[in-house]
Amino acid sequence: MFATPAYAQTAAGAPAGPEGFLIQMLPLIGLVVLFYFLLIRPQQRRMKQHQAMIAAVKRGDTVVLPSGVIGKVVRVEDKEVGLEISTGVTVKVVKGMISEVRTRGEPAAANDPKS
Repeated sequence: MFATPAYAQTAAGAPAGPEGFLIQMLPLIGLVVLFYFLLIRPQQRRMKQHQAMIAAVKRGDTVVLPSGVIGKVVRVEDKEVGLEISTGVTVKVVKGMISEVRTRGEPAAANDPKS
C-alpha cells in the first residue's frame, strides 16, 4: 500500500556480468595477498628459524625459557632437554619451550660477576 517496490539497478558506469563480479572481488583478493605478505609469511619464517635453533641445541649451550629461567644444557634427547638451572639441580624441559639459545662464547655484561 504505502511501500513501492524497489528494483535493483547497476551503477551508471559499472559493467554487468562476470567483469562486474571480478571488479567487486578485486579489493578482497588484494587484502588476502596483503595479509599473506605482512602476517603469514613472516610468521612462517620465524617458526622455521625457531625450529632450526631448537634442532641445533647441543650440550653446554645456555638457553632461556619463556618464563625467564636461564640454564645450561646437560643432556639432549629427541623431544626433551636436561637443563641445569643451579649447581646440582637439573630439570627436564620440552625442546619446544626453549625461547632463546645463547652460545658459550657470548660475552657477559660488564656489571655481572663472571661465573
